[in-house]
Amino acid sequence: MNELHKKLRIGLVSISDRASQGVYQDQGIPHLQQWLERAIKTPWESETRLIADEQSLIEKTLIELADEQGCHLILTTGGTGPAIRDVTPEATLAVGDKEMPGFGEQMRQISLHFVPTAILSRQVAVIRKNSLIVNLPGQPKAIGQTLEGVRDEQGQMMVHGIFAAIPYCLDLIGAPSLETHPEVVQAFRPVKK
Repeated sequence: MNELHKKLRIGLVSISDRASQGVYQDQGIPHLQQWLERAIKTPWESETRLIADEQSLIEKTLIELADEQGCHLILTTGGTGPAIRDVTPEATLAVGDKEMPGFGEQMRQISLHFVPTAILSRQVAVIRKNSLIVNLPGQPKAIGQTLEGVRDEQGQMMVHGIFAAIPYCLDLIGAPSLETHPEVVQAFRPVKK
């Protein structure tokens, strides 16, 4: 592993035809960066991309971030619905070595607490070499909900967010250790015997 890849690197990809054309300002990447800054204790750096909803471009971007930029975690936002132009899951599956279906299942479970249309989301996650790639929802509010989980009125966790599992997944694929701020998200790692 060369020096560039020793620090935790996170790729953030916002996939939107209109935002990439400047029709409106992208909200996905800024929201993701703010959430990660609150949640992650470990020093990390990001590589960001704002791209159109084109499958070949998404595939090329994910490959570049994983293989060339050495991102250990790649989070995408947008392009996961049922519309014809929504091809993020197809691109993600095309570049993955292993599918990680639990991430998509958990995101839909979380989102169903807020909107009945969560069943229309098609987020997936894959492992590519030493990178975990996760498709997040396109709406900033939904991004935070799926990462953090669902709490009751007293602040007790009802449904864990997906980020609780990400540090251990990164451990298993040989990425640098990621520690979280437990007041935002409690990383889960099995107790070593």
